[in-house]
Amino acid sequence: MKYPRWILSTIAGSLFFLNTYSLTLYAGNLKHLLKDNRIALGGWVNGGVNFNPSQKNGFNGPVIMADQANQFQLNQLNLFMQRAVVSEGNIWDFGGRFDFMFGTDAVFTQAFGVPTLDVHSGEPLERSNWDLDLCCASSRTYGIALPQAYLETYVPVGNGLNIKLGHFYSPMGYETVPAPDNFFYTRAYNLNVGEPFTHTGLLSEYKINKNWSVIGAAVTGSANGGWDGGWDKQLENWSGVAGFNWTSDNNLTSLKVIGSYGKTSTHSNEPWATYNIVLKHRINPKTSLALHHVWGYAGGVLLNNPKYNNVTKDTQWITLMAYLYYDVADNVSMGVRGEWFRDRDGSRNPSPYRIAATTNIVNGRTVSYAGDPARVTIMPADYYSATVGINWKAAKTLKLKSDLIRELTVRSNIRYDRVDAYHAPAYRPFAGNKDQILFSLDFILPF
Repeated sequence: MKYPRWILSTIAGSLFFLNTYSLTLYAGNLKHLLKDNRIALGGWVNGGVNFNPSQKNGFNGPVIMADQANQFQLNQLNLFMQRAVVSEGNIWDFGGRFDFMFGTDAVFTQAFGVPTLDVHSGEPLERSNWDLDLCCASSRTYGIALPQAYLETYVPVGNGLNIKLGHFYSPMGYETVPAPDNFFYTRAYNLNVGEPFTHTGLLSEYKINKNWSVIGAAVTGSANGGWDGGWDKQLENWSGVAGFNWTSDNNLTSLKVIGSYGKTSTHSNEPWATYNIVLKHRINPKTSLALHHVWGYAGGVLLNNPKYNNVTKDTQWITLMAYLYYDVADNVSMGVRGEWFRDRDGSRNPSPYRIAATTNIVNGRTVSYAGDPARVTIMPADYYSATVGINWKAAKTLKLKSDLIRELTVRSNIRYDRVDAYHAPAYRPFAGNKDQILFSLDFILPF
């Protein structure tokens, strides 16, 4: 039987309408379900470019995150699902969070706490399988990281106890991995080599009163003293994290003092320790200041650099940083950052770091998908950097109404780096130079 064309068109249109209506209804119901259960889905996109007039080999020396010279980077496409706990009252609450990150920053926040070579003996180690080498090695720069996967509970004891169990960002430090939580596009040296990115284990925080809280953690899965551990290696090696937070009555000043201590790995009882101090102060409604100090120690490290060739030595590193911010207008802020990082023994800050971080032993050969491992250099040295930046809330300034881009922020930075060898031969990690200047422009788009 042959049906008129208009009947077939009507049936097809009705089916399409019903299908669209059903999907819309389902999406609406799902949205309400998530909202009713306080489950948030979101993320952000961060990408940018650096202009480096002195670099021609693709890297900005030992600078991390924005480490690619003269080319665009999609730094972070981060997706998350979270149920935040209500951290007050007399009722238990449960939640958690899972983060997925794709981009050029992924390699810097993977669970690489079990290095390719043991830091004491130089022997190859079996690395964690949590999020290393999940994809994209052929791209040389892009990858996937799973920086957070934890459960959380609020325990209504005393003034309130919060507990996280799983894999989470470290409570140490000032700068952090997520792009929206940082004023500057480029990161401080200290974030990469002076303190951990993540931990695996149990983290708790207890609120003593409105001014004071204490932090304690037991962390595992690492052969670097509890730093950046995974789920499946070095689980017999446990380290401790402890500290406190203080906030003034007027909430204008805060202080965090925190540190970690433990043996390096299951293969060594040598200590691995650090302490971390962050002071923040709101000077006036438009101006704020932050000061950050870090000291670290690792015992019995096997060193291989131009000063210490195959020498086992106790190592130290130290950092001083200062930040000053000023709100020029509602949608424009300026910031200045200064940093001094001392890698006293040449154990912490290889250049380019991306190649060093992705180095593995394959069939007895040292290889890295990010480049030739022979290009990696390291030296006892003092690193200095000064950064000036502007944050512009572009969508708000231009009065763009789209929900998709209403939180768009554009950042521009100028950064100067210099390195001086510390009681060692001259060191020139910036394409044969002792210093470099970077001009950068990037965007952050939360959703």
